[in-house]
Amino acid sequence: MEQLPDLHSHFSDLNLEAHMYASQWFLTLFTAKFPLCMVFHIIDLLLCEGLNIIFHVALALLKTSKEDLLQADFEGALKFFRVQLPKRYRAEENARRLMEQACNIKVPTKKLKKYEKEYQTMRESQLQQEDPMDRYKRENRRLQEASMRLEQENDDLAHELVTSKIALRNDLDQAEDKADVLNKELLLTKQRLVETEEEKRKQEEETAQLKEVFRKQLEKAEYEIKKTTAIIAEYKQICSQLSTRLEKQQAASKEELEVVKGKMMACKHCSDIFSKEGALKLAATSREDQGIETDDEKDSLKKQLREMELELAQTKLQLVEAKCKIQELEHQRGALMNEIQAAKNSWFSKTLNSIKTATGTQPLQPAPVTQPPKEST
Repeated sequence: MEQLPDLHSHFSDLNLEAHMYASQWFLTLFTAKFPLCMVFHIIDLLLCEGLNIIFHVALALLKTSKEDLLQADFEGALKFFRVQLPKRYRAEENARRLMEQACNIKVPTKKLKKYEKEYQTMRESQLQQEDPMDRYKRENRRLQEASMRLEQENDDLAHELVTSKIALRNDLDQAEDKADVLNKELLLTKQRLVETEEEKRKQEEETAQLKEVFRKQLEKAEYEIKKTTAIIAEYKQICSQLSTRLEKQQAASKEELEVVKGKMMACKHCSDIFSKEGALKLAATSREDQGIETDDEKDSLKKQLREMELELAQTKLQLVEAKCKIQELEHQRGALMNEIQAAKNSWFSKTLNSIKTATGTQPLQPAPVTQPPKEST
């Protein structure tokens, strides 16, 4: 009455007594209608400050709702206490402000004890002076109000139950649909995984076969190169020996010719064969025979030299062809390694994409294939 005189006067006019709305607060520690976040604050303050904090919270609730209560009638006030007031404190911030306001309310302990004594005295006098008929009417009205409140609460609870069942049914249907979709995706992912593993196995077998073919071709090419190199070295040695031999024979023939020429010029009978300049004067037939023999020997040497040059050219050509074949095999090996790497990356990315698609994430992009550097011929 001292804290809220205007509200007390309004409640007196409506014959709205405190026990009609506050008894539930005190009996249940505000747990009947108010949200748990607010109840937790009240219990914390109760353990720290004592029972007086319950009275402070009740005063804070009345102060914050005074404007609405002053405009309400008897039924409206009861409905406000039952429905609208608890909804205000579903937000954590509103509950925190209410607790601050309750803690700021100062009511001396002596005054509370005085109120308690006055209430007990008033109740005793009322019981002594009250007409039994009035008491029965008042009790009847209280019971009607309690019955009305309980019926309303029952209706609210029934509505909440139906709403909750519908919501749970919808959630269950959605969960079942989602489970079916996930099961289908899982089966599809498993099938893709099996197919991918089979493809990987085939590619590994093909890769092993290609590696074996490449190894054999490489060994064959290396053998051909070694053989060709040995033949070229042998031909070079033969050519060098023939050239040295030809030079020696030419030098020896020239020396022998000079010796014979000197002896013949010194001889009186044979000196007529040579001219004064030392030139040979032979009959036409002798010169022709000697020229034919020399030409035949030269032709034979030239023919042999041409054959050797032809063999050398063929050997060089075979060497070039072998190098070209080796280079082609190197390119094939590089392309094969690129295909193997691309196949591995493709399989890995497909597997990850399938798994991430099943979990609802973004697909992974395949890694780029690095081209090996080309060898110069």
